Amino acid sequence: MTAQLIKGQKCNLTKDTPLLTRIIVGMGWHNTGSAVEVDFSAFLLTPSQSVSKDEDLIFYGNPSTPDQSVCVLQSDKKAYAGLTDNTQIAVSLSQIPAEYERIAFALTIYEAEKRQHSFSLLDDAYLRIINAADGTELLRYRLGKAFTVETAIVAGEIYRYQNEWKFSAVGSGYAGGLAALCQSYGIRVNDILPSVQPASRVVQPQQSPLILPELRSRPKPAGNFPPSSPASPPASPPAPPLNPGTLLLKKRGERINLQKGAGSLGEILINLNWVQTQSSGWFGSKGIDLDLGCLFELKNGLKGSVQALGESFGSLNRPPYISLDGDDRTGSIATGENLRINGHYLSEISRIVVFAFIYEGITNWSQADARVTIRQQNGPEIEVRLDEHNNNKGMCAIAMIRNQQDETFSVERLVEYFAGHEELDQHYNWNLRWEAGSK
Repeated sequence: MTAQLIKGQKCNLTKDTPLLTRIIVGMGWHNTGSAVEVDFSAFLLTPSQSVSKDEDLIFYGNPSTPDQSVCVLQSDKKAYAGLTDNTQIAVSLSQIPAEYERIAFALTIYEAEKRQHSFSLLDDAYLRIINAADGTELLRYRLGKAFTVETAIVAGEIYRYQNEWKFSAVGSGYAGGLAALCQSYGIRVNDILPSVQPASRVVQPQQSPLILPELRSRPKPAGNFPPSSPASPPASPPAPPLNPGTLLLKKRGERINLQKGAGSLGEILINLNWVQTQSSGWFGSKGIDLDLGCLFELKNGLKGSVQALGESFGSLNRPPYISLDGDDRTGSIATGENLRINGHYLSEISRIVVFAFIYEGITNWSQADARVTIRQQNGPEIEVRLDEHNNNKGMCAIAMIRNQQDETFSVERLVEYFAGHEELDQHYNWNLRWEAGSK
């Protein structure tokens, strides 16, 4: 009988099937109307939860490991239990080198930003694992409709545990697409994915030798996609209307608890978006580079920051259980910047201060029209607008998130301005040591 998993559940693959040596990992989905192009990939990860080299990313352009232990099946895909998956990867468990602890399986959307596509346009996405020896379906994980702005999803992982192989239904999304996903696993793609992370960064990591899905040449599919927007500065609009059901924190100190469910809080998405304004100068026009970040404190006393400055992007599945998707240098990326909090680790987190600061450009908060939206599973959105301005200071503390008796988080509106990280740190008693950094 097939095991039906939900997000966060784990399943032992080899305990009840000790002779299991080769599996097929299949994924499928249905488009709801738009011709969304989806790619399937696998990351071979060491105990540090990162790749050891760029070639540890397995996808159509690098379809197998040198020892053939992980292979993308192309023309040799098969139907199992009457179903042929959109994509399949064969994994020989006994041949995976000992240096690798786990394999993460992911979906990404091709040209997501250009075509304004996300996983909200897909239905019935699933991952299943099949015993290649007899075609038996061992488990299936249905991803459901929990994704909105995400353009990349880590669906699940297989991992070693005490000489056995287990599967974990992860279901974590990224709004930064493949670039954010690769970065979280230690693959540097800044220079070759300018649409997600422009090449004007001060730090220039070594270019990956792989040609990644966003860059490949594809035949144009049927249907028309919206053209790319010209790089012209939009006019400053009035404050946008609230989405139905969104709760707006209007006054400093106003607080609300995230909605508690029957189980874990799940994943909490904090999105920063702002209007791209341009200022003229001797060297042409430059937009404001508004960065999202946070200070965190865990129950065990660990303190630190998650931010693009210094490339401290955090991690969702290990301390601090907070990750930053990427760095929107201009405000032109429709999804803005995103912090994610893994609510499964609520009991490990004490408090978080969410902040934004102007890394480049004129310090003019009043023109940025910045706003932060906090989204939770099965609960209303919470919005904080930066509609109180201090154009003399380049950093704004937006919200304080606190653990409430290990049951939920509270969100408190701050919107206080500071000269920099140290001043904000001292105000909220973090007591970190700061050094000048760049990104």
